[in-house]
Amino acid sequence: EMSAAGSKYIDTEVENAINGVKQMKTLMDKTSKDHQAILHTLEETKRRKEEAVQLAREKEQQLAAKQEVCNETMLALWEECKPCLKHTCMRFYSRTCRSGSGLVGRQLEEFLNHSSPFSIWVNGERIDSLLERDQRQERQFEDLEERFGLLEDGVDDIFQDSTQVYSRMYPFFRAPFGSFREAFRPPVQHVRLPLRSGRFSRDLHPFFQHPHHSFHHLFQPLFEMTQRMLEEMQGSWEHPLGQAGLSTESRNFSNERMVCREIRRNSAGCLRMRDECEKCREILSVDCWQTDPAQSQLREQLEDALRLAERFTRRYDDLLRAFQAEMLNTTSLLDQLNSQFGWVSRLANITQGTDGFLQVTTVLSKAPNLEDPSAPPDTQVTVQLFDSEPLSLTVPGDISWEDPRFMEIVAEQALQHYKQ
Repeated sequence: EMSAAGSKYIDTEVENAINGVKQMKTLMDKTSKDHQAILHTLEETKRRKEEAVQLAREKEQQLAAKQEVCNETMLALWEECKPCLKHTCMRFYSRTCRSGSGLVGRQLEEFLNHSSPFSIWVNGERIDSLLERDQRQERQFEDLEERFGLLEDGVDDIFQDSTQVYSRMYPFFRAPFGSFREAFRPPVQHVRLPLRSGRFSRDLHPFFQHPHHSFHHLFQPLFEMTQRMLEEMQGSWEHPLGQAGLSTESRNFSNERMVCREIRRNSAGCLRMRDECEKCREILSVDCWQTDPAQSQLREQLEDALRLAERFTRRYDDLLRAFQAEMLNTTSLLDQLNSQFGWVSRLANITQGTDGFLQVTTVLSKAPNLEDPSAPPDTQVTVQLFDSEPLSLTVPGDISWEDPRFMEIVAEQALQHYKQ
């Protein structure tokens, strides 16, 4: 009789937990629908960004084919520009960055020897920067998509196990519970942008085999890492390395580590310091319009394409940030629901006994309290809940065995132990 009374309380808690898992599934389905809208926006932004970059590269190639018109003038200036550019960049790097100046110096010298004044004349480092940034964005997107898929799979696993628990416990109430079952098959068709690198999901799926793990485990490190990366890239737009009229010493960089990293990765970043060298500035002022007016038009078209590509690149960054923020908000809510209700999914493979999930083994009166002999002694109850080891619990002596609250206290304590 005690076991039956305790199991009645547990049954109610299981049903509440199953409804809580349904909330998790409903939230995940809504998030998945919103996610599809974000994907389509990202895809469109990416397409327009790539079109602008491709146009810029075409205009750069067309200009390169015409550069011989001003080649003699530019080459003379370039030979005087190179040593100044190297000295300016290396002086900045050695004063600002902690290590690697020797390697960076060799890389820069090799880069300058294989470059032409045309790189400065068309702002060639902007295209290099856009292409490098596109690769970073691709990696960030792939990581987010990978983790979002794992999040969906984790919620689906918990939900599926919970439907099994419900079907076994409530065989006569399957029809009214149909909406719960239908929630397992969301109407949205998941569309994923193709992952260029062909990476597959890493060994993170076993993470969800135990529902008490935090969903934040998937996203928090990634969020912090990419947030720093996006802030650094934002700084690279707002604080370019080269600023006319300012000396290297007087510039105020928002993130010196970002500048050092950029120069180590790509020597073309040093071209941004061209404004520090008179001969480099003169290359920028070379006007080929008198001999070939088409060059001026091509250069304007190149600048327009670069500005457009940079605008869509910033837009893509903003979308990734919004994507991350939405993911973190969703995982916060899922964490709360999972900590309250996720435990029920563990019951999918547990067989319910004749008297229910809670079995009472022994009920004993404890020894009287020596400090207060007149007080009724507490009661010790040994129970087994689900598949747990036997638990020894204590009920205050002022609650008799016949009191309905007695087994409610026992069942509540047992369930708390099981959740922990």
